[in-house]
Amino acid sequence: MALKEINIRYEEYGSTGELSAGDRELVEAAVEATRNSYSPYSGFRVGAALRLSNGKTVCGANQENIAYPSGLCAERTAMFYANATYPEASIETIAIAAVYRGSLCEMPATPCGACRQVMAEYQTKSGRDMRIILAGSGKIMIFHKVDDLLPFLFDSLKQESI
Repeated sequence: MALKEINIRYEEYGSTGELSAGDRELVEAAVEATRNSYSPYSGFRVGAALRLSNGKTVCGANQENIAYPSGLCAERTAMFYANATYPEASIETIAIAAVYRGSLCEMPATPCGACRQVMAEYQTKSGRDMRIILAGSGKIMIFHKVDDLLPFLFDSLKQESI
């Protein structure tokens, strides 16, 4: 038996004022995207904004349904729309923000497991790391690759074998 350890590196900021102009704009777009959330059951409004390699910004918001499994997270609505509209472009950075009871959540909302796996797929597809910005009113966390959020991502079926 061998005991192993995983180290995850990320940056932490106290406010959007500490971010680069491009990252600040992406966070603002994610916060703005929360307004397009359809969340009448939870009241938890999530927005995601993607910066693509072609210079475009694409946004998404969570979409709930009375049959809960039928809804979709903000991250996946944005990523699926981006790939359907700009299939040649890769996702460079995704910013995620959540609003509850009218205010940006103090702690950043983290992507669910399904969203992390979809991020991993698009990162693998592009052959380059995808940055993730998790924005809250109390702190902002920046991860430089999906592997830091999902260290044992499912990749047993490589595209070459399909």
